[in-house]
Amino acid sequence: MLEAALLPTPLVDCTDEAFARAGVELRLKRDDLLHPTVPGNKWRKLAPNLAAAVERGHTRLLTFGGAYSTHLRAVAAAAGALGLESVGLVRGEELADRPRNWSLRAAEAAGMRLEFLTRAAYREATGRAEGEDGAADPLRRWGPCLVLPEGGSNALAAVGAAAIPAELPDLGERDVVCCPVGTGGTLAGIAAGLPAGARALGVAVLRGGEGYLEEEVARLHRAAYGRGFDNWRIDHGHHGGGYGKVPAELAGFAERFERRHGVPLERRYVAKLLAALADLAAAGAFPRGTRLTAVVTGLPDPE
Repeated sequence: MLEAALLPTPLVDCTDEAFARAGVELRLKRDDLLHPTVPGNKWRKLAPNLAAAVERGHTRLLTFGGAYSTHLRAVAAAAGALGLESVGLVRGEELADRPRNWSLRAAEAAGMRLEFLTRAAYREATGRAEGEDGAADPLRRWGPCLVLPEGGSNALAAVGAAAIPAELPDLGERDVVCCPVGTGGTLAGIAAGLPAGARALGVAVLRGGEGYLEEEVARLHRAAYGRGFDNWRIDHGHHGGGYGKVPAELAGFAERFERRHGVPLERRYVAKLLAALADLAAAGAFPRGTRLTAVVTGLPDPE
């Protein structure tokens, strides 16, 4: 049985000199506290997909991820708790014969069966994962499955993430709701769920995503809502060198923020988001009086 989620998640005022000097308020939406095994935006995106899997009579979920994918671990935990099989197609054939890292061990411990693909085969499989049965060989080998895309971002996921702004009181023209962007599902949902006047800001955590990520968010909006939204944008200047990269300057920012506020920061997504907001605020990117709500989307890696 899957444990109940903590909803709504806490909303915490965060008084910080860097933002105060710019005349900007900062709040933290603590989605990292949402669920012990399916935290943050993973729960938001997975919950409606899990409900659809059960409703359609699926017994197996298949999805994709890298060696340290939080998404793989979340799918494994959620599927196992619901009595469903789970399969993870992992990017990197060379990992098959190596000792499992802590992340892949956790996925397997929750019952997920892992298949390791070359990068070319992985690209083909993820590119053909639009339907439930797919066309690429790895998908065919596993038979009937509910296929979840890399990162879990599909139309149902966007609808799930739209609940985030619904939990934020009194949103209006001075509000910007902010999140890190890996695949675009969380940002798409936030933007769709905002009331008139409020805006959404995503901070890309991968390098070279200009245009592509915007197209993905727009595609998710069309798939989920049949229309576009013009109340969001993506910042591409704070990826820290690329996906998974945590340069020393970013690590130092995260450590100082943790000491000041007592909030543990996941480095690859959440720290990049908050560092970007601090940098943008200092540069005058937000009008004075702006209220930023930063969605803390996940937990730090274990030590």
